[in-house]
Amino acid sequence: MSVLEHYWVLILFPLIGAVVNGIFGRSFAQWLIAWISCLASGLSFLVGLLTFLELRQQPSEARTMSSHLFTWIESGDLVVGCSFLLDPLSMVMILIITGIGFLIHLYSVAYMAGEDGYYRYFAYLNLFIFMMSILVLADNYLLMFVGWEGVGLCSYLLIGYYFEKPSAGNAAKKAFLINRVGDVGFILGVFLIFRHFGTFAYRPIFATITNSPESVVTFSLGTITLLLFIGAIGKSAQIPLHIWLPDAMEGPTPVSALIHAATMVTAGIYMIARSAPLYSRAPETLFVIAIVGTVTALIAALIALTERDIKKVLAYSTISQLGYMFIAVGVGAFGASIFHLITHAFFKALLFLGSGSVILALHHEQNIFRMGGLRKYLRATFYSMWIATLAIMGAPFFSGFFSKDQILWKTFESPHGNIVFLLVEILVVGLTAFYMSRLMFLVFYGRERFQVTSKPHMDPHEPSSIMTVPLIILAFFSIITGYIGLPSYLGINRLEEFLSPSFQDIPKGTITIGHSYTEELVLTGITVAIAMIGFLVAHQIYINNKQLPKLLTARLSWLYRILEDKFLIDELYNSVLIKPIHVLSSKILWKAVDVSIIDGFINGVATLMQRCSYTIRRIQSGYVRTYAIWILGGTILIFLYYYLTLFQVRIE
Repeated sequence: MSVLEHYWVLILFPLIGAVVNGIFGRSFAQWLIAWISCLASGLSFLVGLLTFLELRQQPSEARTMSSHLFTWIESGDLVVGCSFLLDPLSMVMILIITGIGFLIHLYSVAYMAGEDGYYRYFAYLNLFIFMMSILVLADNYLLMFVGWEGVGLCSYLLIGYYFEKPSAGNAAKKAFLINRVGDVGFILGVFLIFRHFGTFAYRPIFATITNSPESVVTFSLGTITLLLFIGAIGKSAQIPLHIWLPDAMEGPTPVSALIHAATMVTAGIYMIARSAPLYSRAPETLFVIAIVGTVTALIAALIALTERDIKKVLAYSTISQLGYMFIAVGVGAFGASIFHLITHAFFKALLFLGSGSVILALHHEQNIFRMGGLRKYLRATFYSMWIATLAIMGAPFFSGFFSKDQILWKTFESPHGNIVFLLVEILVVGLTAFYMSRLMFLVFYGRERFQVTSKPHMDPHEPSSIMTVPLIILAFFSIITGYIGLPSYLGINRLEEFLSPSFQDIPKGTITIGHSYTEELVLTGITVAIAMIGFLVAHQIYINNKQLPKLLTARLSWLYRILEDKFLIDELYNSVLIKPIHVLSSKILWKAVDVSIIDGFINGVATLMQRCSYTIRRIQSGYVRTYAIWILGGTILIFLYYYLTLFQVRIE
């Protein structure tokens, strides 16, 4: 039996794991919970890997296939199936989601040991893998939206895992609500797609666009692609909806790795890459995307320069690197964006899991200024994190070097590119090298600034092998994944070749205009030099001259405060949106409208009825004499009425 014909079963394993642990896990031992969860994610990855191996054997034109499971919605002309689409793009995403997801599951077994709600954590983790798999395998936008909302729910549950902490609960609510803002745009875009194309399915939509004159499709696509992009802004934490991601660090560290590397934040990039036939014919939207990506990459990198929390440094780094990916799709380089998504998934997962080992070794200390000298205690973590750091810096022959260089080159040669985009990208290369080197120097070098205990077994030490093995595997892939997308002057870009069937509906003349190898080599040399400068500046400040940080902070205090306050973006939202809404809701809608008008009217009617009933109830006193009086009074009134009526008739 061919695995390729039944690839969709890979989504069932994490679903089963989530259901079993979620319903029955409370009564299971922790080792059984871990086994169920890891087995579920591991089997999903195994099926994905076997599917990939079979898919590679197929000719290029046969690498796209659909599987219809059942009809999900049927109402009039609307028919939506629960159907999956397997092609090179969704295949690559599945390998990342299940492969890195499995390593994070494995790491979590030891990291979360002894935690309350152990079964709950692994149930959520499995559910996350299931929902993200639905998102990338869906063959229509409505089913993609199910996965889209599913990962939002899972992120809420996992960020708020420590729900007894107010900060964790607030962070979970913040992530959930801000993503709902973006999702409003996304679902409106999906509705417009159905209105214009009469279907939610990708392939009929793309076929219609491909066969239509450009003048016909461009007008309607502008609105659709912008609305979809609003959803991507929220899900992939781009400005102005980026503020939820740093706060998401309140969740367990493996959750941060899963969100930042393999699942949620990559959803926006995947959605746009999947919709490449739409976006490639909406140049104005591409320009907006490139601007948002450029601004996000720069601002997030600047904020990371002064961040003290080890996980938040990496969070802002993720936002910045996602900005790179959005610049790539903004200049029409969809393949380059996916390439950087792949390499980033490995080295960012490694950085987060490595930071988790550091945090665990220091009994949950996260301030990098309270660390130092850890390289002699955490050798495996130290070397693996340096590999990931060199990869994200773009050091030659590490994975990030190839993927970041490809984005820079595509920005330079694309007709949608811009010199400003390119200059910002080069600047961010230097900033990335600086803040990542700063993190490594403060955590692993210099004097020990953490509290040393008197008990040897309580001092910092390497975590168990079940946590170290994922670090080693991720370090290996942080080096080699770059070689699947070699630049043209070094060989064949096998990733681009593999992904080509997924981007076959893109107009041929919208991506590159062609330049010489010399120009590409010169650009590569410039970016490597800028990265080296960032590294050397950090080395000078934090290793050679340790008085420089205080001196620079004093002399550039205004700039430092701006960066430390994160450009006051949260405060701006608080002043412009939150406080006015609070005033509107509490003082106007609640006290004036609800209490005074609505409650006043209802309470007034109730008071009137009460007083009327108090008067009328005297009729039912229970005394015979009272009833006799009422009967007598009624009789008199009746006779009086008839007497007056008769008298009136006689007069007439």
